[in-house]
Amino acid sequence: MSAPDYGHAFTLWRDQAPEWHAYTHHPFVEGLRSGNLPRANFLHYLRQDYIFLIHFTRAWALAAAKGETLAEIQAASATVQALAHVEMPLHVQICAQAGMDAAALEASEEAPANLAYTRYVLESGYSGDFLDLMAALAPCVLGYGEIGARLQGSGGVYADWINTYAGDDYQGLCRDVGALIGSALVHRLGPGWASLPRARHLSARFATATRLEVGFWQMGLDGP
Repeated sequence: MSAPDYGHAFTLWRDQAPEWHAYTHHPFVEGLRSGNLPRANFLHYLRQDYIFLIHFTRAWALAAAKGETLAEIQAASATVQALAHVEMPLHVQICAQAGMDAAALEASEEAPANLAYTRYVLESGYSGDFLDLMAALAPCVLGYGEIGARLQGSGGVYADWINTYAGDDYQGLCRDVGALIGSALVHRLGPGWASLPRARHLSARFATATRLEVGFWQMGLDGP
């Protein structure tokens, strides 16, 4: 299938990220598609993803603080709301069904791959501007959307996880984030932003975050 249309910036950055295919077609992802991923590995991933989402939510809150327009502030704050009140409770629910309560999730030790990725995203925002942060955040948001769209209809034991990211709500979020990135680029750099040196810097930041996503999947595949 062709990649979903999440905007020009996503298409450009995606095509320039050497490890994009390794990320979206990682053996962990293929294990979700086939249903052959061991349950213990999936639960290990969920525990780490819960920690990741805490930092991810903080990064989007930082994006709200760095936004220059009301639309940027509203979009970033709405994402914080969705992460804190929808996606993270979903993790708690799934893990509770497997015997891990919220206290156990909170007590999980953060894996090195998780540390590397989350701190890179946050540092992108601390040391850079709104665009740096968007480029670092985009592979997770939009990559999961592409994965969900590709795996839609796979069925199996991980169908609920797949359907979350293939569903209309998440796909709509991806289109909104893609539009947010596009408008932020034009607002700051102008309509010809893709030809500017800054574009190469942002593309490299997106590629680095993609490489760290590969490491996150590998952490899940390696297991606890």
